[in-house]
Amino acid sequence: MKPLRLGAVSYLNTKPLVYGLDAHPDQFDVRFDVPSKCAELLHEGRVDLGLIPAIEYLRGHYTIVPDISIASDGAVATVAVFTRKPIRDVQTIALDLSSRTSVALTRVLCAKHWHITPKFTPAAPDLDAMLHRADAALVIGDPAFDIDPAKHHVTKIDLGAEWKALTGLPFVYAMWVGRPGAASAAQCAALRQARDAGVAHLPKIARQVGNGNATLEQRALEYLRDNLKYGLGHAEQAGLARFHELAAEIGVVPGLEPLRFYPA
Repeated sequence: MKPLRLGAVSYLNTKPLVYGLDAHPDQFDVRFDVPSKCAELLHEGRVDLGLIPAIEYLRGHYTIVPDISIASDGAVATVAVFTRKPIRDVQTIALDLSSRTSVALTRVLCAKHWHITPKFTPAAPDLDAMLHRADAALVIGDPAFDIDPAKHHVTKIDLGAEWKALTGLPFVYAMWVGRPGAASAAQCAALRQARDAGVAHLPKIARQVGNGNATLEQRALEYLRDNLKYGLGHAEQAGLARFHELAAEIGVVPGLEPLRFYPA
């Protein structure tokens, strides 16, 4: 059998999900991109499974690998709006477009939680440049992790915490998704085993990220251990379905799809 083609995200938060997969090139062929590119590759049929932004699930007739996701139950640290104004006074938001889920989540929170109707403008993830052209900026992934709010004189609004305040539910940022029949039960089990191994080796992953920098290592460990969840249980599924519903309500997506799963 040909290796399963995987499109994964090139951020720190993905490392526990792909732990050790490179040791099995006969089973998995993994490439790394930003979240939006992972989705494009899946939509174009250039990968079999993509670790895609949760909103992208609604752009096709897809199936989800059971019990694996990148999620948070509260603050996530790496998906945030940075603002120099109170959020209620924000009239323009510059958007990092590298994850459509984070963009959709920002729009949902504006409409349903902050009750504002700002103008949105796409921008590269450079905070100073973004805030030069807008009142606030959405930055995600490792760039958001590296921003010191005090240095930039901004308030950091963590979107994972804001979603929890709005709904009481976890938020799912990404999951393994593919076309029906693309992955077998054994392949799904192997992906869960990789996730389990990654979670068991979070200190090792953090050491690799720190590369001798003890402060960076500790920050990476706390993020991977304390901010992120890697399952897709009932609470996460409820949060995912609610996100899809709210996104549809405000017109971010044209319609809904039921959550479908590969055999476990």
